[in-house]
Amino acid sequence: MCVAEPAAAKAALSNAEGLYEEHADFFQTEEGMFGPRSAQLEISREARTLLKTYLAARAGELPDVLRQTLVPTSEWPDAGNRLMHRYLADALVSPDSPDSLRKIVGVVVERAVLAGARERAFRLSRALLRFRVRRELTRAIAARRAQRRDTSADLLDVVVRASGADVPAALVAEVFLSCVFAVAGSVGFVLGWSLYLWGTHPSPDALPSWVVRESLRLWPVAWLLSVRPRKAHEVAGVAVTPEDKVLACPYLVHRHPGHWPDPESFRPERWADLKSPPAFIPFGWGPHTCPAALLSMGLVEDVLRILSEGYQWTVTAHGTRPFVGSALAPPRFTLSARPRTL
Repeated sequence: MCVAEPAAAKAALSNAEGLYEEHADFFQTEEGMFGPRSAQLEISREARTLLKTYLAARAGELPDVLRQTLVPTSEWPDAGNRLMHRYLADALVSPDSPDSLRKIVGVVVERAVLAGARERAFRLSRALLRFRVRRELTRAIAARRAQRRDTSADLLDVVVRASGADVPAALVAEVFLSCVFAVAGSVGFVLGWSLYLWGTHPSPDALPSWVVRESLRLWPVAWLLSVRPRKAHEVAGVAVTPEDKVLACPYLVHRHPGHWPDPESFRPERWADLKSPPAFIPFGWGPHTCPAALLSMGLVEDVLRILSEGYQWTVTAHGTRPFVGSALAPPRFTLSARPRTL
């Protein structure tokens, strides 16, 4: 069942009445839900703290990373994923880690995170990549466990420390890969959508924060959020049972005509007075809301601000069809950027 009604979608995701199985897409592994819940909370809390500290310390490097990555032209949405990986690589895996580990994370970005990358690879190639990645991460996790660091140097440390010594390394690796997909994939796609929409629908007076929110409203990267009923009940007047799957759909919630005037149009100015609209759930809702949502939005806003203040830039669209998968990525486009002269 796909839910477009905002209140019903939020009720399902918050699960305040215990009508659904405990579920978080971020912590879903091949063997089920990564747990216990206390470990999930610790990972979320520590990851948010680490990223906040990292972004504050590296803020001065962002303009140079943008200049090296985007000038004079860049091809999107791939450029957004590569930019975020380049800027946040040391947060994923610290510089003192083995080169083989840092390289394999880069390979994951190129061959599994980029829009359409998985579909372009043959099945055997994907299987070999999974084997290589699992082998390298298993070695790294064993080494981190042996070191017993007092503090987390990177997101791999965060996951290893919170998971405990008894959790199989393969499951720890899956959760760490979720971090890679979130950092390089989701944030890169949010940036891509923001540039694509702002570039194809110029709004000179729009603030970067308005553009990011309106982009997330129209094209939420996490566009389907699933939950499994624990007991029979009704959702928006429709009966569901444990045999069903309930899909809260931010894409539909964000275009609900009862909550958004002119819902299909890109209108960043609508956010001038909006604070907490009831039909806006780009990062989920309730206890499993993305813990780094505000940090991610702030980073994308910083990129847009640097571009709008320091560059003359244009977007050349190569289509209008998004890449539809587990994440919703923007169509291909070329960004041309030229530094402003004084």
